[in-house]
Amino acid sequence: MTLRIAYNLFTQKPKQEKEDFTRWIKMTGPGKGDDFLRCNGAGEMLVFSAADFEDFLEPRPDLSPSLETELKDVVTLLAANKWPFRLHATYDESITRFMNVFEEVNRDVPFKGLNWFFDHCETISDRNLERVRALGGGIAIQHRMAYQGEYFVDRYGKKAAERTPPIRRMLELGIPVGAGTDATRVASYNPWVSLYWLVTGTTVGGVSMYPERNCLTREEALRLYTQGSSWFSSESGKKGAIAEGQLADFVALTDDYLSVSDEEIKGIESVLTVVGGKIVHAIDEFANHAPPPIPVLPEWSPIKVFGGYGAPLDIRKAARAGVPVVAHQHSAQCHQSGCTHALQQLFSAAESARNRYADFFGLGCDCFAF
Repeated sequence: MTLRIAYNLFTQKPKQEKEDFTRWIKMTGPGKGDDFLRCNGAGEMLVFSAADFEDFLEPRPDLSPSLETELKDVVTLLAANKWPFRLHATYDESITRFMNVFEEVNRDVPFKGLNWFFDHCETISDRNLERVRALGGGIAIQHRMAYQGEYFVDRYGKKAAERTPPIRRMLELGIPVGAGTDATRVASYNPWVSLYWLVTGTTVGGVSMYPERNCLTREEALRLYTQGSSWFSSESGKKGAIAEGQLADFVALTDDYLSVSDEEIKGIESVLTVVGGKIVHAIDEFANHAPPPIPVLPEWSPIKVFGGYGAPLDIRKAARAGVPVVAHQHSAQCHQSGCTHALQQLFSAAESARNRYADFFGLGCDCFAF
């Protein structure tokens, strides 16, 4: 593998969530695997009734009255078996109900030593932040607002958007905070867009969302992405820094993240990536050290002619990579159906290769990973 994955198991069956986790607890456990592929715990979906999935074009969803009973059953099971868990939590109203359950479970099955956390927390209140801290939880933040900020402002107003999420307050309270992207269905996987958002408080559309007090310095943002996130995969002190005894993972970049202009942060790429002391990616001045390319599957994937993050097809880069770029050839079918049949063939191929869970909340997978 060329990257490290700590995966979380994501329930699949409404009203059978406890059965899902009971079965998985017998099959695997936190830390099972190795430094490249290992089980991290449960989530970020624990029960379907707690799914406050965000779409800021729509009103906040009203969660089911069965939430408390169903969530308590699952969280009690996980805590009793020392399984770390994560829970998707967009709205403060939902978080209040989740925390009520967590505090009730904790009275009987203590959470102490359990790395549990919320994902997202765009509208979490100071009161609920204090409750998270008191229960030893963390918060994993993602740059969804870089893509949905305008929608949020339209619905709730600019003032409400100023702390979505209140990252500075989280840090002041000493809550473990890790940064990420929520890729690949909700936002781009590109970490540099996320770092740009953390530093500038600006959406990809150019709208300034946050006052300076809720933006981070470049060092703070990078620390959340590296050392910060290591807490969430129970690997604090093992990865996240270039230090003796930690995993030998590092990159050489196209630009100096600490000195380029804000806008240039988004365009940074790796020219050399080393994982476990082994070169897994090398281009430009390091191209002679590049490992053999990994075969692209499925063969029709646009990755074959990828021109760089957020870029249109770069014919020269594709040619340098030895990727054949074939123009569409007209055929008799074009005269009968139009050239759109070629696009339909692509969609058909994508459908046949897609994840069998792709309809699940539109997410396309059954686990989440750091």
